[in-house]
Amino acid sequence: MSEKIIHVYLMPGMAANPTIFEHIKLPENQFRIHLLEWMLPIKNESISDYAFRMTKNIEYENIVLLGVSFGGVLVQEMSKHIHVKKLIIVSSVKSMHELPKHMLLAKKTKAYTLVPTQLASNIDLLAKYAFGGSIKKRMDLYKKYLSVSDSKYLSWAIKQIVCWNQDETLQDIVHIHGDNDVVFPIKNIANCITIKNGTHIMIINKYKWFNENLPRIILEN
Repeated sequence: MSEKIIHVYLMPGMAANPTIFEHIKLPENQFRIHLLEWMLPIKNESISDYAFRMTKNIEYENIVLLGVSFGGVLVQEMSKHIHVKKLIIVSSVKSMHELPKHMLLAKKTKAYTLVPTQLASNIDLLAKYAFGGSIKKRMDLYKKYLSVSDSKYLSWAIKQIVCWNQDETLQDIVHIHGDNDVVFPIKNIANCITIKNGTHIMIINKYKWFNENLPRIILEN
């Protein structure tokens, strides 16, 4: 029986904790869910080296990796170090070409170096940056889902996403994206499964869609 179980590892978005997956349920006779958490980066650590360190938390082989937002970027980097059965990203980007213009501009001007200190001292701004747009009960969402407020982590994370240099999309990646995502606007996204009225936090508020469709997506060849 254990040999038939597919192990699914879930990686949350920037500064978020695994609680964002609290409503994600998969049939237990087929799947076993494992939750990954952010580690503090080592000084000047590349995202590739960080991803390699993260793979040390993977206990099984031929796994499914699913990442949300910046976590989607990380699982792509992790997949370069280990074999995966399926690679799924949600509310994320597949290459630097899908980043919004303001992030590309921040890369050129190095404006991203100014952001982390502001985020660390302004939890409402951090919540807006992580969740996108103006959302009701933002502070409640912050208290529940955002737990990594270390300024060194934020500085590292923002630099990694803005300066991500992935030029070509990885083969066989599954991209699930909302048509109302203000952090990564869908106008910049190609070849994705589009969720109507899906926002950047749809892993939280559209969990029923994921519970209904993820088993099929994982099992598809």
